Amino acid sequence: MDSSRRTVGELVQERWGDHRPGLWFEGRAISHHQVAAGAAARAALLNELLPPGAEPHVGVLLDNTPEYPLWLSAAALSGAAVAGINPTRRGPELARDIRHTECRVLITERAHLPLLDGLELPGVRVLVTDTDAYADLLKPYEGAKPDAGGAGPDSRFLLLFTSGSTGAPKAAICTQGRIAAAGLSLVDHFGVRADDTHYICMPMFHGNAVIADWAPALAAGAGIALRRRFSASGFLPDVRACGATYFTYVGRAVQYLLATPARPDDRDNPLRRGFGTEAGAVDAAAFEKRFGARLIEGYGSSEGGAAIQRTPGTPAGAIGRAAPADDLAVIDPGTRRECPPAVFAEDGRLLNGAESIGELVNRGASPFEGYWRNPDADAARRRGASPGPDDAEAGEDWYWTGDLFYRDADGFLYFAGRSDDRLRVDSENLAAAMIENILARYEDAAAVAVYAVPDPVAGDQVMATLALKEGARFDPLSFAGFLRAQPDLGTKMAPRFLRIVERMPVTATNKIHRVGLRREGFRCPDPVWWRPPGEPVYRTLLAADTDGLVAQYRAHGREELLTR
Repeated sequence: MDSSRRTVGELVQERWGDHRPGLWFEGRAISHHQVAAGAAARAALLNELLPPGAEPHVGVLLDNTPEYPLWLSAAALSGAAVAGINPTRRGPELARDIRHTECRVLITERAHLPLLDGLELPGVRVLVTDTDAYADLLKPYEGAKPDAGGAGPDSRFLLLFTSGSTGAPKAAICTQGRIAAAGLSLVDHFGVRADDTHYICMPMFHGNAVIADWAPALAAGAGIALRRRFSASGFLPDVRACGATYFTYVGRAVQYLLATPARPDDRDNPLRRGFGTEAGAVDAAAFEKRFGARLIEGYGSSEGGAAIQRTPGTPAGAIGRAAPADDLAVIDPGTRRECPPAVFAEDGRLLNGAESIGELVNRGASPFEGYWRNPDADAARRRGASPGPDDAEAGEDWYWTGDLFYRDADGFLYFAGRSDDRLRVDSENLAAAMIENILARYEDAAAVAVYAVPDPVAGDQVMATLALKEGARFDPLSFAGFLRAQPDLGTKMAPRFLRIVERMPVTATNKIHRVGLRREGFRCPDPVWWRPPGEPVYRTLLAADTDGLVAQYRAHGREELLTR
């Protein structure tokens, strides 16, 4: 059967009668059959609770507890869509997310009830899962059987919020057909087996956990194991206890795992692979050496607009080539023309980053299904190229990913950062991710973030935040020597400012909180070291230095950029 026409509801229904262990959580397990039965009961309840004529949307404000996959499965059976609500949002922003996605039912737990205090949520029925009232509400539906007939491949299934770094979060629409196809594709790509166990430690309100971890497990009939929230110290004990063979990661989770104290038996675990983004080649190699499991970097987004697949022969540092259905190109956003191929030195250094780095664009038929009630955001993603004098015609419906890449002469694609992580220093374009990869070699660095702060006159200056390994102290002479020893550190790449933190600030999805770092800049509560113009060694940024810098920004009319 054509996998693009399967539904998530059908995959849930197929687990009825499967009495193998299917879901682990905090030392307890239930079978696949029990998951399907629980989903059927919740689907029946949801059908009763949704008012006639209302959008079939249910909000889920939960940690990674069994109720999360149960409600995903229930929505798939009933033809409803789940809006994953981010529990790190607060007040009016949290209320806005619930109202914007038109959720008439909100599933939560007692731990998150204080978040709802005082919020205006007219017409929203709140169900609290860890209460007797909730159990009583479900009791009449306990005999329900799963029936996937209420939904089709084009039925909305997920409303996945983006990070919202440039405004209010947008809710990307994902249909049942797309999520089922993604799960089945990953089963084939990774050889997922029915006796595998997928460990879900990333938050389930994020597409990474649902699309790349839960969906392939469901498609293969594999089990899942849940961790309420990611824990570096709890990772390996969990993996061993539930027999996990696969997990997904985002952001700096891998760095936090590598920062835990090493033990002689670290490789004594059942993991075969991890799948995610932005681990970096150095950390991926260190992870495999220490834990015996290979990390596979991939590229995709909640929007589904473009995908890159790793294939045999993918060079070190590259993610892979365009997925078969995509026509991916690296486009200069200014000229709207394709960037030239990357040129590398013998040691692998990128020699023409200023010309070869551009935005990844899908010029083919994109599976992007739009944002919920946000036509302006749709138009920003789907736009064509501006024809130049030498262009016969230009695409009118290209998908712009917002991510920076470069491509080698053989078509392999390399991630270079987010489009808002581009820096322009002395008229030279730089990508933050490339500088981060270099700084990550510093032996005392546990995590690194690189971002732009405005130059007092024009363009940007480079700022980096370093989270040091436990017990390490920042030594400016050692760091300056390290920088001088890096053959691929360009003359414009060395950070002007260094912020030293005990732990890298991250978002709820374990991505570095770059918006907050950029906003605070060098006027932050943590120690900052800086390298004044013409000085080779870093020294402490004093209050008098800050005052002098701010005066320079003010003199050039750029002071307001310090809080961008």
